[in-house]
Amino acid sequence: MVSDSLGETAEYVARAAASQFNSGRVEIRRVSYVVEEYQIEEIIAEAAQGPCIIAYTLVLEHLKRRLVALAGERGIPTVDILGPMLEALSRITQASPRLEPGLIRRLDEDYFRKMEAIDFAVRYDDGKDPRGLLFADVVLIGVSRTSKTPVCMYLAHKRLKAANIPLVPEVAPADELWRLPRHKVIGLTIDPQLLYQIRQERLKALGLGANADYAKLDRIYRELEYAHGLMERLGCTVIDVTNRAVEETASRIIEIYRRGQRHVG
Repeated sequence: MVSDSLGETAEYVARAAASQFNSGRVEIRRVSYVVEEYQIEEIIAEAAQGPCIIAYTLVLEHLKRRLVALAGERGIPTVDILGPMLEALSRITQASPRLEPGLIRRLDEDYFRKMEAIDFAVRYDDGKDPRGLLFADVVLIGVSRTSKTPVCMYLAHKRLKAANIPLVPEVAPADELWRLPRHKVIGLTIDPQLLYQIRQERLKALGLGANADYAKLDRIYRELEYAHGLMERLGCTVIDVTNRAVEETASRIIEIYRRGQRHVG
């Protein structure tokens, strides 16, 4: 099994085919990351020592041609596992394949990184477990209803592990917060009048009375004053989310995080 990536696809196909015969008599050897012609020559020299078939999932045309030519000279049968499917897709889509080795693994890795980031955002939402803060790429802090959770979920889809902590005057922030690099902590703030309206609507949605302390204007001012003081002590960047879309806030956070990473590096 010869591949310019891991070669898992070729091996799966070979094992499936061998299972239709006496597969115990078939030995499968995988040769991964073949990207140079000298590797092809070494493979052919080894294959010529005994009866075998060379199956391959090479996407680079010059390697495929070299493999087929050298194998033909030695009478070694070859099977192009990926080529016929690429040709069929090209005919149907009227498009050319990218012919880049290892694309499926890169796509899989990207997918799993995203799923891991989403799971992280859910697990460490709303200060559930402060131990997770030390493993976050970004930690958002702010009073209730400043879009911390939706921004974290958006960041997760961009493969950033984001946690968030609600700031409440009566509750001291987790000790882990003070141990984070400044570029990883982002404070979110909002106009008090807008926050008042948002909280009023939130209470209505929950079927609660509008006179709850949570939605009183003097309480909101006190919370915001406390949050601003804490953010100042932390020395973190503060973003005003008033009339900002979640996507806009998230894009700004990504920019700040990456700039901080470069600075730290």
